[in-house]
Amino acid sequence: MLIKKAHHPVHRGALAAALPVPANGTLDRRSFLRRSGLAAGTLAALGALPLNAVRKAEAGPPPPPGAGLTIRKNVCTHCSVGCTVIAEVANGVWTGQEPGWDSPINRGSHCCKGAAVRDDVLTERRLRYPMKLVNGQWYRISWGQAIDEIGDKLMAIREKSGPDSVYWLGSAKFTNEAAYLNRKFAAFWGTNNSDHQARICHSTTVAGVANTWGYGAMTNSYNDIRNARTIMVMGGNPGEAHPVSLQHILEGKELNRANMIVIDPRMTRTAAHATEYVRVRPGTHIPTIYGMLWHIFKNGWEDKEFIRQRVYGMDEIRKAVDKWPPDEVERVTGLPEAQVKRIAEIFAKQRPATLIWAMGQTQFTVGTANVRASCILLLATGNVGVNGAGANIFRGHTNVQGATDLGLDVTTLPLYYGLTEDAWKHWCRVWEVDYNWMLSRFANKTLMEAPGVTSTRWFDATLLPKNQITQPDTMKAMFVMGHGANTIARMPESVKGIEKLDLLVVCDPYPTTWSVLSERKDGIYLLPACTSFEMDGSRTASNRSLQWGEQIVKPIFECKNDYDTMYMLARKLGFAEQMFKNIKVVDGAVSAEDILREINRGGWSTGYCGQSPERLKAHMHNQSKFDVVTLRAPKDDPDVGGDVYGLPWPCWGTPEFKHPGSPVLYNTNLPVKEGGGAFRARFGVERNGESLLADGSYSAGSEIKDGYPEFTVGVLKKLGWDKDLTPAELAVIQKIGGNNVDAVSWSTDLSGGIQRVSIEHGCAPCGNGKARTIAWNLPDAIPTHREPIYTPRPDLVAKYPTLPDAQQFRVPNIGFTVQKTAVDKGVVKQFPLILTSGRLVEYEGGGEETRSNKWLAELKQDMYVEINPADAAARGITNNSWVWVTGAEYGSKTRVKALITERVGKGVAWMPFHFAGWFQGVDQRSKYPKGADPIVLGESVNTLTTYGFDPVTGMQEPKATLCQIRAA
Repeated sequence: MLIKKAHHPVHRGALAAALPVPANGTLDRRSFLRRSGLAAGTLAALGALPLNAVRKAEAGPPPPPGAGLTIRKNVCTHCSVGCTVIAEVANGVWTGQEPGWDSPINRGSHCCKGAAVRDDVLTERRLRYPMKLVNGQWYRISWGQAIDEIGDKLMAIREKSGPDSVYWLGSAKFTNEAAYLNRKFAAFWGTNNSDHQARICHSTTVAGVANTWGYGAMTNSYNDIRNARTIMVMGGNPGEAHPVSLQHILEGKELNRANMIVIDPRMTRTAAHATEYVRVRPGTHIPTIYGMLWHIFKNGWEDKEFIRQRVYGMDEIRKAVDKWPPDEVERVTGLPEAQVKRIAEIFAKQRPATLIWAMGQTQFTVGTANVRASCILLLATGNVGVNGAGANIFRGHTNVQGATDLGLDVTTLPLYYGLTEDAWKHWCRVWEVDYNWMLSRFANKTLMEAPGVTSTRWFDATLLPKNQITQPDTMKAMFVMGHGANTIARMPESVKGIEKLDLLVVCDPYPTTWSVLSERKDGIYLLPACTSFEMDGSRTASNRSLQWGEQIVKPIFECKNDYDTMYMLARKLGFAEQMFKNIKVVDGAVSAEDILREINRGGWSTGYCGQSPERLKAHMHNQSKFDVVTLRAPKDDPDVGGDVYGLPWPCWGTPEFKHPGSPVLYNTNLPVKEGGGAFRARFGVERNGESLLADGSYSAGSEIKDGYPEFTVGVLKKLGWDKDLTPAELAVIQKIGGNNVDAVSWSTDLSGGIQRVSIEHGCAPCGNGKARTIAWNLPDAIPTHREPIYTPRPDLVAKYPTLPDAQQFRVPNIGFTVQKTAVDKGVVKQFPLILTSGRLVEYEGGGEETRSNKWLAELKQDMYVEINPADAAARGITNNSWVWVTGAEYGSKTRVKALITERVGKGVAWMPFHFAGWFQGVDQRSKYPKGADPIVLGESVNTLTTYGFDPVTGMQEPKATLCQIRAA
């Protein structure tokens, strides 16, 4: 990490004097590395790469010191930590960059990606103008021609096959406003086939966490980890995936002498800091957690009072855990009893304890069950709802949290309202459109209320026979905004899917893998999007804090921002007037602030109602006033007094209500009005004769000293609190409720009155229920271990099989058949190595952006596979030699470099997932538009990843499949 120790702002003049740039405007790599804090002695190990000069600023040279320099703030686009980027702009040109010294999140630090983001705007590798593929050649076209041709083709597909035959694939790098607008766009088009990267990273987190205690998000914050006494990382590598977060983890470890337990199949950079490293077999999270719980329950280390007051169904969990004694845990996971008992005792006794995870826990066919098991471990030990504890879920992209919140998900409308008729009517009221008109946009009411096809299965919905798809026709078109094709498993099938589509549109700052992966010669359009640094808007970090990013410079070349592109297309398709009714558009430029205000008007269910543009901008302008641990500003501050930085949701009520945001979810030690809360009572009030409401547990200052249901007008009337509603609030409620005003709830009341009144009486508007360990609406009500589809242990499949085949998300899930076939054919004999994947510090996501960044490209130039020395020796493989890694399906293969290391255990191989541009040994550079090819190309690990989908979310299973490796 790059950390500046001084606390005062550093101005450009001083920086330029310390690190002068040559007069020709070129910044060479040595200057960059010195500026980034990297030792010059490491240069020899980085290899050589010819670098071109940064293009000259057309607006002329920088102004004299003190004149014409503008300072703007935005948010780093390369992970979910939310680091502030300070940009120095002269004459419209981004001339300098600093980390946000006053940001309580990054405190003047950047990782290498953050330090290099300026090149994301200045790079010449960007798409410059709209392009069209004709007879295998890329041709420049105008925006007008592109929108007209794309719009005409979309309407022809709609007429012939229906609205569901078009897939709208969005982005976790959208701003909140763009994500919301994209989901709204899909709704106005008439489909729920709208998704983004969360499907392949944390959809199982959202489902698992929300189905346990109410909301599907990180409960605490990066900063709050400083309060922990035990830090357990299980299925994550923050040291490489979220480097700046590590400052908070390590300060917690050092200042509190905290235990740091890392459970991972691979010795990672994070594991190197651990006080205890636990090497586990990929795909055995539930047995590991149940092994811990076996010791916790046997020794009475559980938090009995917490369970009594705030948890439902723990006795059923005890029965499930009884089936996992130490010998069975060791047989399945490989972990010895002594180690499992030791970490269980530490986690239960050395409190507060936090559990951190990322995709190492989510990307499995049992991903949702893995997450629920983690939540149950926290509940059993009372490690939820207090500082220093909780589920600290580290998400990958800049705004993967916010994009998920805002409805880029095939299962819901914005803010988790679902797809029921009531949910649609709520958003139709917000949008001021007639519900029946909205219904007419869909093929039928059933599909309007049915989850769409997941992004992991789009090509199955394209390739499978029409009679196997639960919609009128197969997928005919993809409109992709900011999503890489190389991030989705089973790439050989993606190739076939791309070739079968009638139309493919890619809207991105870069051409991306979509444009080169197939052999098709026509029917692809590339629309140049600007980066997030070239537009206004907010982003939500993993800790639920929102930050407003200012436009640093205007879009370069002919790039457009996402709002304006969607407006142009909506106008062509005929619904712009309805869609932008309450969003200002001036000369085609859409107001980001107005979009957020519309989100505020409708986002009651998740507490996205209090974060107005004005409040978020005030936070960015007053970052120095927020405490680095509590994230609170002093109560007496005139600008942001009492607020929690970024107003982390839920931020209840209207912006005028001035709720401070909720730093720690479910914290009963604080009044709700100050950011406290309770477990959400979203599962009803009773089941099987047992209460689902909290028992004697309530938020500080609550007038109800017990559990209570979600608030409605009817509940207010029973309490006599309905008289506290203002006439204006009551008028809105009566308009919504019509003949059934009592049913209007805290989440559908557009006035905010129900939330305001309940909070004024000390109560959480979402109720005060028990967290549930039994999720009776899921395929496995109690988390159940099931072997990966391609398991290295076929002997365990009879006892721990995957779930039966079923129709899910409009397509068949035949995981059971695939697993049985693999076992019957003895696939493991041909592919004996477990293949798993993960992240590098140098690159992000599919890597299209970061591999096009000259500073980052130099740091990691080759795709590779990590292989244990014993496995390498048995295959005659030498370090840094070329090898073929072959997969268990489709005859898939990749040609990569070998890295022989004990970071992976015997029988395990590991590959990073950021590469693309080669496919099964063939370099595809010639297929990119001239000058827009990434600097670094390589094979994608997802060429090798195989069939397997979580039944709750459609999550793929790239973390536990099989492969073979041989010398090339």
